Amino acid sequence: MIFYSNWRSLAAYRVRVALALKAIPHEVVAIDMAGGEHLGERFKAINPQGVLPALDDGHGAVLFQSLAIVEYLEQTHPTPPLLPADAAGRARVRGLALIHAADVHPLLVPRVRNHLQKDAGLDDAAVQRWLARALTTGLDAIEADLARSPHTGTFCHGDTPTLADICLASHMLAMMFFKVDSAGWPTARRIYDASQQLPAFADSHPLKQPGAPPA
Repeated sequence: MIFYSNWRSLAAYRVRVALALKAIPHEVVAIDMAGGEHLGERFKAINPQGVLPALDDGHGAVLFQSLAIVEYLEQTHPTPPLLPADAAGRARVRGLALIHAADVHPLLVPRVRNHLQKDAGLDDAAVQRWLARALTTGLDAIEADLARSPHTGTFCHGDTPTLADICLASHMLAMMFFKVDSAGWPTARRIYDASQQLPAFADSHPLKQPGAPPA
């Protein structure tokens, strides 16, 4: 199994955590995003979208999009589970995950930030307001569900980490990277802090990956 990754990609981080939680052996191939390697013909032959991550399962399938990859890993390596056993629980976990991965993260990526500056004419301060609004609006919704649900435990859904916790950690890291304070969302912050006590999360931190700048 080959995992195409880059230290700064939060989408790759989500897959990295899932691989670690499930202890799945794999080879990591680091793609140079700063140098534009992900946009070259060689990588686009792997992932036509030209974004990270991608996963070659070693059996003829090349997968892309982080949540699709995690769902594949869940089906092929079901232990430990990252989705609850019941249908309602699975739907809740997926819903929480999608707030970040589908609604918020796409607004943060470099191609959007570049468009806002180069084509829409926004200055750095306006782009920062855009990022902060996307992150805080998404976290408002996550926090509200976490605070109201009887299924919230040590983690987003119960006392073991799920796909929702992987995406929450990705969201909180984005807030840190873009210097948006997360103190106003205590349940989300508590759960994020709990996840960072697990090696699968802590060791997968972007700044602990090859190529990352010194912390």
